[in-house]
Amino acid sequence: MSRGSGSHSGVDHEGAEEPLPAIDLATFILSLSHSAQVHFGDAPGPADDETVRNLAMAKQSVDLLLLLQEKTRGNLTGEEERLLEQTIFELKCRLTEALAKRAGQANSR
Repeated sequence: MSRGSGSHSGVDHEGAEEPLPAIDLATFILSLSHSAQVHFGDAPGPADDETVRNLAMAKQSVDLLLLLQEKTRGNLTGEEERLLEQTIFELKCRLTEALAKRAGQANSR
């Protein structure tokens, strides 16, 4: 796999070439964030455009971002650090909200 900020191309579901985003840390962070949003049921999955909630997988995405933050501490630009911190903060808030909602639903049964 090549590294850098060059444009790459991939194949979409119909077999047509489409440009892929540049491969950098911001793209990776946003990809993990989007994955969490899919698992929260906030965004459709890539395969079938259906929303399915899987909080364990959403938490795993948050945990991956926390691991990334730990392992890259002191090696990020200011912009990368802010993006990572903000993304983690927002997803942790969303996870807390989703878990509280699930607990409320379980208690009302």
